[in-house]
Amino acid sequence: MTNVAQTIADLSAAPVTLPPVEPSTAEAVSTETTETTEAVDAAALPFAVADRSTAEPEDPFRPHVNWLTQLKLAAPRDGVWSLERRRKLQKRTVDIVGASALLLAAAVPMVVVAGLIKLDSRGPVFYHQKRVGLNRRGSRRRFDPRHSGRLRLRGTRRTDRRGDRRAGDADPRIPGAAEQAAARSYAGPERRGSVGYGRTFTLHKFRTMTTDAEKDGVKLSSRGDARITRLGKFLRRTRIDELPQLFNVLKGEMSLVGPRPERPELVQGLVQEIPGFGERTNLVPGLTGLAQVENGYDNEREGFVRKAAYDQLYLQTCCLRNDVKILIRTVGVVVTGKGAC
Repeated sequence: MTNVAQTIADLSAAPVTLPPVEPSTAEAVSTETTETTEAVDAAALPFAVADRSTAEPEDPFRPHVNWLTQLKLAAPRDGVWSLERRRKLQKRTVDIVGASALLLAAAVPMVVVAGLIKLDSRGPVFYHQKRVGLNRRGSRRRFDPRHSGRLRLRGTRRTDRRGDRRAGDADPRIPGAAEQAAARSYAGPERRGSVGYGRTFTLHKFRTMTTDAEKDGVKLSSRGDARITRLGKFLRRTRIDELPQLFNVLKGEMSLVGPRPERPELVQGLVQEIPGFGERTNLVPGLTGLAQVENGYDNEREGFVRKAAYDQLYLQTCCLRNDVKILIRTVGVVVTGKGAC
């Protein structure tokens, strides 16, 4: 018995050396995929991405526009669904009436522009491009921890029933099955972000660049861009190239006033790099907007930061009176060519 006890004591005192643990194949693939995705997003951005680990926290840009009518809101708005029914009806009515009137007034000039484009350079008259529109699911969906397996959607009961049904179909013999089923039914910002930040649509413009402008990939235009045609410079300066987007307004894909829609290739990187940029998709994109009137056209990081701040300010002050003010000031921007490239 003494020998057995002595052997056990010796084994307990002996140091135990474990072999180094190597990451599993799945973890390695996951890490590689994440790094690759971030690299692609950074490469697609029109500005250099700073190292967040060493960069100092920047002060948020807080725009102040004296001529905007300030609204007394009971709570901050988080999207177009937060607008009162009356305001949404007014906005859509103005969009339909205004777009129809502008199309009638600009019908003859648009035909003339189409002919000039054909004479100026080879290629089609119109340019069609995918843009990110309204995020109809974004922040409206949220998981309510007070009700296990229940999905809450503001103003909708159908999704609640779907969440309950999926949770009810889970095998009760498996621990945590109901919570997993509820999580699968939750399509919040995290899941939505994996495929996009809003519904894409096809935006229409008069062509102002050569047909091979993006043969080397996505590249935003800049001042003095050699890809812009001779006529295109005039069309951009006067914003005439944007007139075909009136058809997008009539279809409900855009509004006369709202945040300018961005390209899907850039949105994910911009959302990751600029705080609050994703909230722009909580509004219907516009033909013109507060950011275009105040900030102009800017591809620098600071310009995108200001654009996001102006669009968030517009969300909190969106009303018919302010829309009319923005449209009036847009006329001045068109006449002077302010911010064009």
